[in-house]
Amino acid sequence: MSYCFDQLKDRRNSGCTKWNVKENELPMSMADMDFETAPEIKKVFADRIEHGVFGYADLPDTWYDAYIDWWAARHQFNIQRDWLIYSAGVIPTISSVIRKLTTPAEKVAVLTPSYNIFYNSILNNGRVVAECPLCCHEGTYDIDFALLEETLSDPQVSILVLCNPHNPVGKIWGRDTLLQITALCRKYGVLVLSDEIHCDLTDPGKEYIPYASISPDAAQISITCVSPTKAFNLAGIQSSAVIVPNPVLRHRVWRGLNTDEVGEASILGAITPNAAFGQGGAWLDALRQYVFENKSYVRDYVARQVKEVRITPSEATYLLWLDCRAVSEHSTPLAGFLKENTGLILIDGAGYGQGGDGFLRINLACPRCTAEDGMERFVRGVWAFLEQK
Repeated sequence: MSYCFDQLKDRRNSGCTKWNVKENELPMSMADMDFETAPEIKKVFADRIEHGVFGYADLPDTWYDAYIDWWAARHQFNIQRDWLIYSAGVIPTISSVIRKLTTPAEKVAVLTPSYNIFYNSILNNGRVVAECPLCCHEGTYDIDFALLEETLSDPQVSILVLCNPHNPVGKIWGRDTLLQITALCRKYGVLVLSDEIHCDLTDPGKEYIPYASISPDAAQISITCVSPTKAFNLAGIQSSAVIVPNPVLRHRVWRGLNTDEVGEASILGAITPNAAFGQGGAWLDALRQYVFENKSYVRDYVARQVKEVRITPSEATYLLWLDCRAVSEHSTPLAGFLKENTGLILIDGAGYGQGGDGFLRINLACPRCTAEDGMERFVRGVWAFLEQK
């Protein structure tokens, strides 16, 4: 089957958080797609809804099989059934794990710039963020391992939140990097909480490496959060899984999720992985190609039209990280100016921790005409901003 991603879908007045904006505004911000999910997935949900009874749900065997089969075939990682725990979303899981496995005032390490909601999960639970800024050379991000060791050696640091692939910079962490992270975390008794929700959104020909797959040591110290919801645009369904090979650690995570009442499946949440992984593979591959072409279009357009902005090389996600420091030292006034004067809404990098200020994040999981509209607004807004400086 061929798939068309060029169709505009009006999401206004549909209860959509992202599109709850003014009529003239264009949100290219929140990380969900402006595409309908795969028709094959829609049919699975429609068939279940047709049944007409929506009581409490148990997890079917197919829930486990879907994750096991997908990770084996797509990511060469053999997950054992008893490693898997259901959860109602990756962020609820991260918050629950932090509450269960740390105590108030303990520190949680984050590689920055990093997804801003990680900070909410840490600070809202009375814990302290230990920022470890990534090093950036000519737009390419890497880990400063001397700084990471200094961060992890603090006895108050008990968890490292790893984003794999990394949001917002689109970095796929290599095996050697992940092994070095493991060695340091083992040395200082730090657990790795790996958010891998973007793992299936790599560029064509690029593959991510599941953190828990790299070594027995990594498996024993890791809690991995995964879900089909990001890759198949199902975020509102609230369905995810946690992979925890260590049985003692797994019990503690399971207790935390159930204490927080985020460990029970909904009717649609229980069938989401089977619908997505079982039926959506061809659609996902077509999507990855389309998003890659959108990203390439934006890189070329910006390089031609506004050389003051540099785009960070990206291997994954449908996001691009825009270096606007030559336009404005601080990104907050630029983001506000773009919204006020062009209606374009981007994510302000200042909320992403150290190394984020001066950057903007753009979401390109949209029809090409939307990307073109966004780029016209962006360039017009940047030039107007420069003229009034």
